Amino acid sequence: MAQNSFQPKINRRNVRMLNNQKPKNTKNTLKRLWKLLAGQRVKLISATAFVAMATISNLLGTRLVGIAIDEFISVNNFNGLFKLLVFSAVIYILAAILNRIQILLSVKISQTVVTNLRQMLFEKFQTLPLKFFDTNAHGDLMSRATNDIDTIANSLNTSLSQVISSAITITGSLIFMLMISPILTLVALISLPVLFVITSFITKRSKVYFRKQQNILGELNGKIEEVIPSQKVVKIFVKEDDEIHEFEKLNKNLNQIGIQAQIFSGLMGPVSTLINGINYALISLAGSVLAVYKLITIGDITSFVMYTKQFARPFNELANQYNMLILAIAGAERVFDILDESPEPEDKKDSIELKDIKGEVVFDNVTFSYTKEKIILKNINLTANPGETIALVGPTGAGKTTIINLLTRFYDIQKGKISIDGINITDIKRNSLRGSLGIVLQDTYLFTGTILNNIKYGRLDATDSEIKEAAILANAHEFIHRLPNGYETVLTEDDDTLSQGQKQMIAIARAILADPSILILDEATSNVDTRTEVKIQKAMLNLMKGRTSFVIAHRLSTIRNADLIVVINDGEIKEAGNHKELLEKKGFYYNLYINQFNS
Repeated sequence: MAQNSFQPKINRRNVRMLNNQKPKNTKNTLKRLWKLLAGQRVKLISATAFVAMATISNLLGTRLVGIAIDEFISVNNFNGLFKLLVFSAVIYILAAILNRIQILLSVKISQTVVTNLRQMLFEKFQTLPLKFFDTNAHGDLMSRATNDIDTIANSLNTSLSQVISSAITITGSLIFMLMISPILTLVALISLPVLFVITSFITKRSKVYFRKQQNILGELNGKIEEVIPSQKVVKIFVKEDDEIHEFEKLNKNLNQIGIQAQIFSGLMGPVSTLINGINYALISLAGSVLAVYKLITIGDITSFVMYTKQFARPFNELANQYNMLILAIAGAERVFDILDESPEPEDKKDSIELKDIKGEVVFDNVTFSYTKEKIILKNINLTANPGETIALVGPTGAGKTTIINLLTRFYDIQKGKISIDGINITDIKRNSLRGSLGIVLQDTYLFTGTILNNIKYGRLDATDSEIKEAAILANAHEFIHRLPNGYETVLTEDDDTLSQGQKQMIAIARAILADPSILILDEATSNVDTRTEVKIQKAMLNLMKGRTSFVIAHRLSTIRNADLIVVINDGEIKEAGNHKELLEKKGFYYNLYINQFNS
């Protein structure tokens, strides 16, 4: 099918509703992230093993410090001390090497996970119905696919190994602490409940702000994505100050939420440091008392204090990683929101492929509404015989484009039936249906790439000669040939190399190449000058030959020769007939025609 997506209409109300959502289940989000790691089990086990060995090496090194004090320094055995120092150096070097290996593995794991997640998200976008894109800001969707996933990647890079290392460090330190002195261990653990309560309080409050921060960032990206491509319109209407003011509001809002998020999450570090400081003082006091009564040695006290710091350090490091972790969870929730969206309904099990299409299209008592509040189409009855050209005319908002949305099954009707060659379109596979339709829109979309590839998008297996033949029929070959690189000229989304009319002719060439059985032209000449319109009209006549065609037009001069002109207003067919018949009726069409040409 040679087509572009209809220009989405962003529903700002829905965007605001999205931004006001409460944080979702953090535990469930972490479980889903954990499932994504399932394919990396071998690397994950290896990384865990290396982290464990590196951490245990560091823990053993700490114990050797106490042994050195009690067994060698206190008795001036410097020969034994030297051997112990060499052994300690080997252990610490081994720990550094193991730590480096696990970092490399963690990076590979995290990058693989986010690559898969990004692929899943993009594939999900391809399965979602048009309604989803009509009701969500494009910038916010882009933010989820870029900023949110990058945040997850950054967090996994640092947090994955950190969590493993912290768990082993906490467990190992606790075991060694118990081996040295259960009494001092009890003193050291007194602060844990206090730290847990404070951490839970800070977590709940800051999670709300981080979720809001990610949502507002998405809206800010949406604003940027909306304004930058429309700079010509902004400047023509001298709205620079208004756009700056709106952006400033969003930016300040993001700033305020970001400050609140950082203030709450930033409390973790200072609070942990304060509690640990008090803890060290208590341990030192208790250790001194035990040492006086010969219940513990100086070396053991030294090792114990070092283990206490090692035991507390993971909490401090996790506190420092907390901002990134919460941002990653908030970003993951937003990505999973998309992945949980309902895709386009699957085709019926017995749905069929369209073959040997004659081109009869029938709308039988079709009623449709985008929302419950307003019916857009009311009891539409319309028949297009094979090879006929059906023109749809009427005021803006009358429902003309909605008819096309229903024929393509971008939306499904609530009442009635649409059939092609007597087959209900709901009984046809969507890909087969859309592959039989060719659409040329008012706003032409050309992909980044060569002109050749943009035309070839209509049929990827087309030869170069077939592409040029389609361009000739579309009256595009002449101006393409004059370009410095001809068909190999590279275009970008907002390229000004071609005029609007030239872009439209490339779109028509794309449709010709696709060779659709049924053709849809949606205001295909409304954005071009009269001279270019004549060229495009000739190209469209070549395209329409032998095909059932639906033409939406505001310029009534372009549809005089249509087999049937259908006049739509307020979602209803007011009258239908050919150009001459409708003028003789002196009804709605007559008034539209006279008013247009009088003006």
